[in-house]
Amino acid sequence: MDANTETVTATATETATKTVLRQAAHPGGTPSLPRALATEAVHAGRDDLAGLGLHAPPIDLSTTYPSHDSRAEAARIDAFAADGVLDDGPPVYARLGNPTVARFETALARLEGTESAVAFASGMAALSAVLLVRGAAGLRHVVAVRPLYGCSDHLLTAGLLGTEVTWVDPAGIADAIRPDTGLVMVESPANPTLAELDLAAVPHSCGEVPLLADNTFATPVLQRPVESGARLVLHSATKYLGGHGDVLGGVVACDEEFARALRQVRFATGGVLHPLAGYLLLRGLATLPVRVRAASANAAELARRLAQDPRVARVHYPRLGGAMVAFEVRGDPHEVTAGVRLITPAVSLGSVDTLIQHPASISHRVVDVTDRHASGVSDRLLRMSCGLEDVEDLWRDLDRALGPVSAPPAAAVRRGPRATVS
Repeated sequence: MDANTETVTATATETATKTVLRQAAHPGGTPSLPRALATEAVHAGRDDLAGLGLHAPPIDLSTTYPSHDSRAEAARIDAFAADGVLDDGPPVYARLGNPTVARFETALARLEGTESAVAFASGMAALSAVLLVRGAAGLRHVVAVRPLYGCSDHLLTAGLLGTEVTWVDPAGIADAIRPDTGLVMVESPANPTLAELDLAAVPHSCGEVPLLADNTFATPVLQRPVESGARLVLHSATKYLGGHGDVLGGVVACDEEFARALRQVRFATGGVLHPLAGYLLLRGLATLPVRVRAASANAAELARRLAQDPRVARVHYPRLGGAMVAFEVRGDPHEVTAGVRLITPAVSLGSVDTLIQHPASISHRVVDVTDRHASGVSDRLLRMSCGLEDVEDLWRDLDRALGPVSAPPAAAVRRGPRATVS
């Protein structure tokens, strides 16, 4: 193990969940009084229900909506085409907007402390929309820091949307900025190594270029990137926001100006979030702080035990805390994923049950092997998303899957210093 490692300690997630939110309003709404994150998670997007005589949010499954005033409807469509404005009038068509999805967007914006949020069919659809918005302005160059989620890496590298990417260390962001740079993208903690960078330092290096921070692993329970200067916050809502492994979705939290452009792209490309998915995501947000806190406690304990296990060469667990643990085994990682019984060997993360997967075979398989290794994704690395099971049950399953002990004791969890940004 690294000489600079330190023993894993309890995380500060409980303190984070008590962070008081700034005032934020969804378009057409009104600012709320500041409320704690746990309170906002339960009530945001639902504030009008009592006045409607409802307790649970309704699900609007309509694909189209009647209108006898075609002139007014034409004017509203013209306004949307011009600048992406959605007024408070009745819905027009499901690809343009949906009331149930709008509730989820309102709630997520409030949790992230942004003016707006725009939901999509998946996290990759959300990232694609961001790239299309910047590309439409002639700004197709992206500066990015590895590692990122494997499919995000592939989307940027393959140039499927006409983008060109420059991969840099955090300290090299400023030097990589060009006149046609439209976006700087980072992920912290990063998928799958859980590497962290100083989000507060990055915006200084970006200048006028928008910073997009993928906050899927941390969630707004642990950090809110806009408070560090990010303009755009990306979530694969499939993960912790939904929290139960039964819904696909993505969302970008941002200012209203950027949200208008994203809505136009969503309407044109059709990457809309289904209303039932919007309902499930809104429901998932209500328990997000509780789930993240409980799963993080399991992760911290498992990271501590893994760090002391001679069958494990290195453990990655972020200083920020959270429910993700990555570890490199001395033996065959495929034997571990084949040997678990309680833990589910599957891609994805953020569910109430614990999942484990081999990034080099699945989530980051699309990344070139040289680039994969250079960004710290070794062939022996396993990524584990800790759920809500009893930690002793989880450890018994993991202990059995790791196989017999045959090496001297290990040291401690690797929680190296954050990368610096000039």
